[in-house]
Amino acid sequence: MTAPAMVAEFDDVAAWTAEAVEHLGDQHAIPAACRGSSSPAALAWLAEACELSPGDRLLDVGAGSGGPAAWAARRFGVRPVLLDPMPSAGRAASRLFGLPVVTADGRHLPLRDGSIEVAWCLGVLCTVEDKAAVLREIHRVLGPRASLGLLVVVANRPVPEPPDGNHFPTQAELTAVLDHTGFDLVEQTERPAAVPLSWTRRAAEVTAHITARYRTHPAYTLATRQDTRLTHLFANGHLTLQLLHAVRR
Repeated sequence: MTAPAMVAEFDDVAAWTAEAVEHLGDQHAIPAACRGSSSPAALAWLAEACELSPGDRLLDVGAGSGGPAAWAARRFGVRPVLLDPMPSAGRAASRLFGLPVVTADGRHLPLRDGSIEVAWCLGVLCTVEDKAAVLREIHRVLGPRASLGLLVVVANRPVPEPPDGNHFPTQAELTAVLDHTGFDLVEQTERPAAVPLSWTRRAAEVTAHITARYRTHPAYTLATRQDTRLTHLFANGHLTLQLLHAVRR
């Protein structure tokens, strides 16, 4: 069963985000829908590492509100297919970007073997216990030597009381599970810290709109508590955000 805090963070907030963007304007859509982990520099690194090309079918596993996939479509001409288990997240991606969305679990991808040119899985592996099951399914639907871009929250040391629904891998665990599921790790870097002011301003305006409308909602309280705990763990050095490029063997 999905933890209530995870539903609040990734489903309720997604619906509120789409509503806020419709009020504030389309220029807010991608920054708001990349909330939490993705940034222009991180997405650019992943896109270049995976060598995205026009027409590539990009599968985004755990796509949330669709911000990273929409960014890649606009800048590289890929054809995104979004997959997420949270219904409101999928509806938000459709409302904001008109992208095709499949509501499904990453452990059971409703796609043919070898039907995908490139895959992304951003901020997802750290929220599932059975990381191997998700990676095996991505391996199955990718073609030979196809790229996988990952953004993963990695534990640098034991995490006291991790936020609900989170299962942060160590670097050794992450490397091992990639190898065991048929991926070669090509390169890895810590997520770039710099984010343009224009991006943070638009995301903050969406957050302010959501706060003004929903600050008394139980789901808002749960999601805010998750964010606060994660911020504290990053600040104390327990966690880092890592970008990885792997290829299917």
